[in-house]
Amino acid sequence: MPDLDLCPAAPESYLAPYLQASQQYGAGFGALLWASRKTQRARFEAIRRACDLESKSLLDAGCGRADLMGHLLEKDVHPAGYVGLEAVEALAAAAEERNYPNARIIRGDFVRDPARLFVGADVIVFSGSLNTMDPRAFFATLQRAYDATAEAVVFNFLSSPTLAAKEYLAWHRPEVVLGFARRLAGDARVLTDYLRGDCTVAMLKDDGRAS
Repeated sequence: MPDLDLCPAAPESYLAPYLQASQQYGAGFGALLWASRKTQRARFEAIRRACDLESKSLLDAGCGRADLMGHLLEKDVHPAGYVGLEAVEALAAAAEERNYPNARIIRGDFVRDPARLFVGADVIVFSGSLNTMDPRAFFATLQRAYDATAEAVVFNFLSSPTLAAKEYLAWHRPEVVLGFARRLAGDARVLTDYLRGDCTVAMLKDDGRAS
């Protein structure tokens, strides 16, 4: 099992790529570090399939421009509430400008300050926001999110070198991640059928309310 007692990586090591991209692209799509809108949508759809988000209070940790909320509304999924947590100011401001219903955006770094994850959310989602983290930060963040959520944590991660070609991207062996998830959660659901080299996991708490 990963050693969660070790301190996570320094914040600049995982935020630097986003800060640099924001300097280049502002709040444009390029600042999110996705390869394309198509792959972003594929991940959002996997999240939607992995966990029922209808009428749930949702924390989108590393929300970027709150694109996930826009996607859910397009798919006629209506969270009871949406909190977007974002450390890059240009992206947080862009998310606020979208003015989605029942939504608020907060600024913060959930690795440096994991207390930011404790907002009373039914479901905490990480979409892409774990992709620049070393194993210590990755597993420590998931542990803290599981402690913070009422019902489930849903996250995607790079599961092979296929999509991790950039030097700032990190991938994790799926058997290690899934072993961690299954030891931690009462129910761990896995999707790998949407994008080669990417994996989505839903860690549900024992009562299974987020089914």
